Amino acid sequence: MIYTVTLNPALDKTVEIRSLRIDSVNRITKMRTDPGGKGINVSKVIQKLGRKSVAAGILGGDTGNAILSALEAMGLETSFRFVEGETRTNLKIVDPAEHTNTDINEPGITLSEEILDSYLKELLEKLVPGDIMVLSGSLPMGSPKDTYYTWVKACKEAGAKVILDADGELFAAGIKASPYLIKPNDHELSGFMGRTLSTPAELAKAARQMMESYGIEKIVVSMGGAGALFVTKEDTIYAEGLKVPVGSTVGAGDSVVAALAVAEEAGMSLEDTVRLATATGAANVMCSGTQAAEYDVIQGLIPKVVFRKL
Repeated sequence: MIYTVTLNPALDKTVEIRSLRIDSVNRITKMRTDPGGKGINVSKVIQKLGRKSVAAGILGGDTGNAILSALEAMGLETSFRFVEGETRTNLKIVDPAEHTNTDINEPGITLSEEILDSYLKELLEKLVPGDIMVLSGSLPMGSPKDTYYTWVKACKEAGAKVILDADGELFAAGIKASPYLIKPNDHELSGFMGRTLSTPAELAKAARQMMESYGIEKIVVSMGGAGALFVTKEDTIYAEGLKVPVGSTVGAGDSVVAALAVAEEAGMSLEDTVRLATATGAANVMCSGTQAAEYDVIQGLIPKVVFRKL
Protein backbone atom coordinates (compact mmCIF):
# COMPACT_ATOMS: atom_id res chain seq x y z
CA MET A 1 0.00 0.00 0.00
CA ILE A 2 1.03 3.59 -0.62
CA TYR A 3 0.53 6.01 2.27
CA THR A 4 0.73 9.78 1.76
CA VAL A 5 1.22 11.99 4.80
CA THR A 6 0.16 15.63 4.84
CA LEU A 7 0.87 17.10 8.27
CA ASN A 8 -0.08 20.64 7.22
CA PRO A 9 -2.92 20.26 4.68
CA ALA A 10 -4.96 23.08 3.22
CA LEU A 11 -8.10 23.94 1.37
CA ASP A 12 -6.69 25.34 -1.88
CA LYS A 13 -8.67 28.18 -3.40
CA THR A 14 -7.40 28.85 -6.92
CA VAL A 15 -8.48 32.08 -8.60
CA GLU A 16 -7.70 33.50 -12.03
CA ILE A 17 -6.99 37.23 -12.20
CA ARG A 18 -5.91 38.69 -15.52
CA SER A 19 -3.15 41.32 -15.21
CA LEU A 20 -2.93 41.23 -11.41
CA ARG A 21 -2.07 44.62 -9.95
CA ILE A 22 -0.79 45.37 -6.44
CA ASP A 23 -2.52 48.13 -4.43
CA SER A 24 -5.52 48.03 -6.77
CA VAL A 25 -8.91 46.37 -7.21
CA ASN A 26 -8.64 43.04 -9.05
CA ARG A 27 -11.49 41.03 -10.58
CA ILE A 28 -11.60 37.24 -10.33
CA THR A 29 -12.57 35.65 -13.64
CA LYS A 30 -12.44 31.98 -12.56
CA MET A 31 -12.35 30.18 -9.21
CA ARG A 32 -12.18 26.62 -7.91
CA THR A 33 -11.61 25.02 -4.51
CA ASP A 34 -9.73 21.75 -3.95
CA PRO A 35 -8.54 19.77 -0.93
CA GLY A 36 -4.79 20.31 -0.96
CA GLY A 37 -1.44 19.90 0.66
CA LYS A 38 1.36 17.98 -1.05
CA GLY A 39 0.51 14.51 0.22
CA ILE A 40 -3.18 14.94 -0.56
CA ASN A 41 -2.26 16.06 -4.08
CA VAL A 42 -0.17 12.91 -4.44
CA SER A 43 -3.10 10.69 -3.41
CA LYS A 44 -5.44 12.39 -5.89
CA VAL A 45 -3.04 11.71 -8.76
CA ILE A 46 -2.39 8.12 -7.63
CA GLN A 47 -6.12 7.50 -7.91
CA LYS A 48 -6.17 8.88 -11.47
CA LEU A 49 -3.30 6.51 -12.29
CA GLY A 50 -5.54 3.60 -11.31
CA ARG A 51 -3.85 2.72 -8.02
CA LYS A 52 -4.87 2.98 -4.38
CA SER A 53 -3.38 4.95 -1.51
CA VAL A 54 -4.24 5.99 2.01
CA ALA A 55 -4.23 9.76 2.51
CA ALA A 56 -3.16 10.52 6.08
CA GLY A 57 -2.42 13.63 8.11
CA ILE A 58 -3.73 16.17 10.59
CA LEU A 59 -7.00 18.11 10.17
CA GLY A 60 -8.94 20.59 12.28
CA GLY A 61 -12.17 22.57 12.35
CA ASP A 62 -14.73 23.22 9.64
CA THR A 63 -12.04 23.47 6.97
CA GLY A 64 -10.71 20.08 7.99
CA ASN A 65 -14.20 18.59 7.75
CA ALA A 66 -14.62 20.13 4.30
CA ILE A 67 -11.34 18.56 3.15
CA LEU A 68 -12.25 15.13 4.55
CA SER A 69 -15.71 15.25 2.95
CA ALA A 70 -14.22 16.19 -0.41
CA LEU A 71 -11.68 13.35 -0.26
CA GLU A 72 -14.32 10.81 0.73
CA ALA A 73 -16.54 12.04 -2.12
CA MET A 74 -13.63 11.29 -4.47
CA GLY A 75 -13.53 7.75 -3.13
CA LEU A 76 -10.11 8.12 -1.49
CA GLU A 77 -9.21 6.03 1.54
CA THR A 78 -8.17 8.26 4.44
CA SER A 79 -6.59 8.01 7.89
CA PHE A 80 -6.61 11.53 9.33
CA ARG A 81 -6.51 12.63 12.94
CA PHE A 82 -8.58 15.63 14.00
CA VAL A 83 -7.12 18.09 16.51
CA GLU A 84 -8.09 21.46 17.94
CA GLY A 85 -7.68 24.45 15.65
CA GLU A 86 -8.56 25.27 12.05
CA THR A 87 -6.89 23.80 8.99
CA ARG A 88 -5.50 26.53 6.75
CA THR A 89 -6.93 27.89 3.51
CA ASN A 90 -4.37 28.75 0.82
CA LEU A 91 -4.96 31.18 -2.03
CA LYS A 92 -3.43 30.44 -5.43
CA ILE A 93 -3.55 33.35 -7.90
CA VAL A 94 -3.11 32.47 -11.56
CA ASP A 95 -2.50 35.39 -13.94
CA PRO A 96 -2.91 34.15 -17.55
CA ALA A 97 -1.83 37.49 -18.99
CA GLU A 98 1.49 37.67 -17.13
CA HIS A 99 1.92 33.87 -16.97
CA THR A 100 2.48 33.91 -13.20
CA ASN A 101 1.34 31.75 -10.28
CA THR A 102 1.28 33.43 -6.86
CA ASP A 103 0.71 31.48 -3.62
CA ILE A 104 -0.58 33.10 -0.44
CA ASN A 105 -0.47 30.45 2.27
CA GLU A 106 -1.87 30.57 5.80
CA PRO A 107 0.29 29.16 8.62
CA GLY A 108 -2.21 26.49 9.71
CA ILE A 109 -2.66 24.59 12.99
CA THR A 110 -0.13 24.60 15.83
CA LEU A 111 0.80 21.10 16.97
CA SER A 112 2.79 19.74 19.88
CA GLU A 113 5.54 17.17 19.53
CA GLU A 114 3.46 14.82 21.68
CA ILE A 115 0.57 14.83 19.17
CA LEU A 116 2.93 14.18 16.28
CA ASP A 117 4.64 11.31 18.10
CA SER A 118 1.29 9.76 19.02
CA TYR A 119 0.03 10.00 15.44
CA LEU A 120 3.25 8.51 14.08
CA LYS A 121 2.84 5.48 16.36
CA GLU A 122 -0.74 5.11 15.11
CA LEU A 123 0.42 5.00 11.48
CA LEU A 124 3.34 2.68 12.19
CA GLU A 125 0.90 0.07 13.48
CA LYS A 126 -0.65 -0.04 9.99
CA LEU A 127 2.58 -0.33 8.00
CA VAL A 128 3.84 -3.66 6.70
CA PRO A 129 7.20 -4.32 5.03
CA GLY A 130 7.15 -3.21 1.41
CA ASP A 131 4.66 -0.38 1.90
CA ILE A 132 5.54 2.99 0.41
CA MET A 133 5.37 6.07 2.64
CA VAL A 134 5.30 9.51 1.01
CA LEU A 135 6.30 12.33 3.37
CA SER A 136 5.93 15.74 1.79
CA GLY A 137 5.20 19.38 2.35
CA SER A 138 5.50 21.87 5.17
CA LEU A 139 5.01 21.16 8.87
CA PRO A 140 2.49 22.69 11.28
CA MET A 141 3.67 25.42 13.62
CA GLY A 142 5.22 23.96 16.75
CA SER A 143 6.65 20.92 14.96
CA PRO A 144 10.30 20.08 15.67
CA LYS A 145 12.60 20.82 12.75
CA ASP A 146 13.78 17.21 12.78
CA THR A 147 10.25 15.80 12.41
CA TYR A 148 10.97 14.31 8.99
CA TYR A 149 14.18 12.72 10.29
CA THR A 150 12.16 11.03 13.02
CA TRP A 151 9.40 9.92 10.63
CA VAL A 152 11.76 8.68 7.90
CA LYS A 153 13.77 6.65 10.42
CA ALA A 154 10.69 5.13 12.05
CA CYS A 155 8.99 4.23 8.76
CA LYS A 156 12.19 2.64 7.45
CA GLU A 157 12.49 0.55 10.59
CA ALA A 158 8.92 -0.64 9.94
CA GLY A 159 10.04 -1.87 6.51
CA ALA A 160 8.56 0.90 4.35
CA LYS A 161 10.22 2.58 1.40
CA VAL A 162 10.13 6.30 2.19
CA ILE A 163 9.78 8.99 -0.46
CA LEU A 164 10.67 12.43 0.91
CA ASP A 165 9.62 15.64 -0.85
CA ALA A 166 10.49 18.66 1.29
CA ASP A 167 12.77 21.67 1.17
CA GLY A 168 14.99 23.85 3.32
CA GLU A 169 15.63 22.75 6.90
CA LEU A 170 13.04 19.99 6.67
CA PHE A 171 14.78 18.47 3.66
CA ALA A 172 18.23 18.78 5.27
CA ALA A 173 17.02 17.02 8.41
CA GLY A 174 15.05 14.32 6.61
CA ILE A 175 17.81 13.11 4.32
CA LYS A 176 20.03 12.33 7.33
CA ALA A 177 17.75 9.34 7.94
CA SER A 178 18.46 8.04 4.39
CA PRO A 179 15.03 7.97 2.70
CA TYR A 180 14.63 5.58 -0.22
CA LEU A 181 13.87 8.33 -2.76
CA ILE A 182 13.95 12.13 -2.75
CA LYS A 183 12.63 14.62 -5.31
CA PRO A 184 14.26 18.04 -4.97
CA ASN A 185 13.94 20.57 -7.77
CA ASP A 186 17.00 22.19 -9.30
CA HIS A 187 16.78 25.27 -7.05
CA GLU A 188 16.40 23.21 -3.88
CA LEU A 189 19.35 21.02 -4.80
CA SER A 190 21.44 24.10 -5.60
CA GLY A 191 20.53 25.63 -2.25
CA PHE A 192 21.44 22.48 -0.39
CA MET A 193 24.79 22.15 -2.17
CA GLY A 194 25.57 25.84 -1.64
CA ARG A 195 26.23 26.59 -5.30
CA THR A 196 24.27 27.21 -8.48
CA LEU A 197 23.70 24.05 -10.51
CA SER A 198 22.55 24.93 -14.00
CA THR A 199 23.11 21.99 -16.33
CA PRO A 200 21.85 18.41 -16.19
CA ALA A 201 25.45 17.23 -15.81
CA GLU A 202 26.04 19.50 -12.79
CA LEU A 203 22.76 18.44 -11.18
CA ALA A 204 23.48 14.76 -11.82
CA LYS A 205 26.92 15.00 -10.24
CA ALA A 206 25.47 16.70 -7.15
CA ALA A 207 22.71 14.09 -6.90
CA ARG A 208 25.28 11.28 -6.98
CA GLN A 209 27.28 13.01 -4.24
CA MET A 210 24.12 13.12 -2.10
CA MET A 211 23.37 9.45 -2.76
CA GLU A 212 26.83 8.45 -1.60
CA SER A 213 26.84 10.75 1.42
CA TYR A 214 23.38 9.92 2.74
CA GLY A 215 22.67 6.38 1.52
CA ILE A 216 19.75 7.37 -0.72
CA GLU A 217 18.74 4.83 -3.37
CA LYS A 218 17.08 7.09 -5.95
CA ILE A 219 16.97 10.83 -6.65
CA VAL A 220 14.71 12.63 -9.11
CA VAL A 221 15.58 16.27 -9.79
CA SER A 222 12.76 18.26 -11.38
CA MET A 223 13.81 21.17 -13.59
CA GLY A 224 10.46 22.75 -14.46
CA GLY A 225 9.91 23.14 -18.18
CA ALA A 226 13.49 21.99 -18.81
CA GLY A 227 12.64 18.42 -17.79
CA ALA A 228 13.97 16.17 -15.03
CA LEU A 229 16.84 13.93 -14.01
CA PHE A 230 16.32 10.37 -12.80
CA VAL A 231 19.34 9.11 -10.88
CA THR A 232 19.87 5.59 -9.54
CA LYS A 233 23.01 3.80 -8.44
CA GLU A 234 23.33 2.28 -11.91
CA ASP A 235 22.02 4.91 -14.33
CA THR A 236 21.27 8.58 -14.89
CA ILE A 237 18.52 9.56 -17.33
CA TYR A 238 17.66 13.05 -18.48
CA ALA A 239 14.07 13.51 -19.69
CA GLU A 240 13.18 16.58 -21.74
CA GLY A 241 10.24 18.68 -20.64
CA LEU A 242 7.03 18.21 -22.64
CA LYS A 243 5.61 21.32 -24.28
CA VAL A 244 2.00 21.59 -23.12
CA PRO A 245 -0.49 24.44 -22.54
CA VAL A 246 -0.13 25.62 -18.94
CA GLY A 247 -3.21 25.75 -16.74
CA SER A 248 -1.42 25.85 -13.39
CA THR A 249 1.98 24.68 -12.18
CA VAL A 250 0.62 24.21 -8.64
CA GLY A 251 0.94 20.56 -7.68
CA ALA A 252 3.04 19.60 -10.70
CA GLY A 253 5.84 18.25 -8.51
CA ASP A 254 3.31 16.32 -6.43
CA SER A 255 2.04 14.59 -9.56
CA VAL A 256 5.58 13.46 -10.36
CA VAL A 257 5.90 12.04 -6.83
CA ALA A 258 2.60 10.19 -7.33
CA ALA A 259 3.91 8.62 -10.53
CA LEU A 260 7.16 7.64 -8.82
CA ALA A 261 5.25 5.94 -6.00
CA VAL A 262 3.02 4.08 -8.44
CA ALA A 263 6.01 3.01 -10.55
CA GLU A 264 7.84 1.77 -7.44
CA GLU A 265 4.87 -0.23 -6.21
CA ALA A 266 4.35 -1.74 -9.68
CA GLY A 267 8.04 -2.61 -10.09
CA MET A 268 8.42 -0.62 -13.31
CA SER A 269 11.72 -0.33 -15.12
CA LEU A 270 13.61 2.96 -14.90
CA GLU A 271 12.69 3.79 -18.50
CA ASP A 272 8.97 3.21 -17.92
CA THR A 273 9.19 5.19 -14.69
CA VAL A 274 10.69 8.13 -16.62
CA ARG A 275 7.89 7.98 -19.19
CA LEU A 276 5.12 7.81 -16.61
CA ALA A 277 6.53 10.51 -14.30
CA THR A 278 7.26 12.94 -17.14
CA ALA A 279 3.84 12.47 -18.76
CA THR A 280 2.01 12.71 -15.43
CA GLY A 281 3.78 15.92 -14.48
CA ALA A 282 3.04 17.52 -17.85
CA ALA A 283 -0.61 16.42 -17.84
CA ASN A 284 -1.20 17.98 -14.44
CA VAL A 285 0.37 21.28 -15.54
CA MET A 286 -2.46 21.45 -18.06
CA CYS A 287 -5.08 21.38 -15.27
CA SER A 288 -6.54 24.20 -13.19
CA GLY A 289 -5.56 24.48 -9.53
CA THR A 290 -4.58 21.20 -7.89
CA GLN A 291 -7.06 19.24 -9.96
CA ALA A 292 -5.60 15.88 -11.03
CA ALA A 293 -5.32 15.08 -14.73
CA GLU A 294 -7.34 12.25 -16.21
CA TYR A 295 -5.47 9.06 -17.09
CA ASP A 296 -6.31 9.23 -20.80
CA VAL A 297 -4.50 12.58 -21.01
CA ILE A 298 -1.45 11.05 -19.31
CA GLN A 299 -1.57 8.05 -21.65
CA GLY A 300 -1.63 10.37 -24.65
CA LEU A 301 1.56 12.08 -23.51
CA ILE A 302 3.60 8.97 -22.66
CA PRO A 303 4.67 8.27 -26.30
CA LYS A 304 5.88 11.88 -26.60
CA VAL A 305 8.40 11.63 -23.76
CA VAL A 306 11.98 12.02 -24.99
CA PHE A 307 14.89 10.98 -22.76
CA ARG A 308 18.51 9.86 -22.92
CA LYS A 309 21.09 8.38 -20.61
CA LEU A 310 23.87 10.66 -19.39
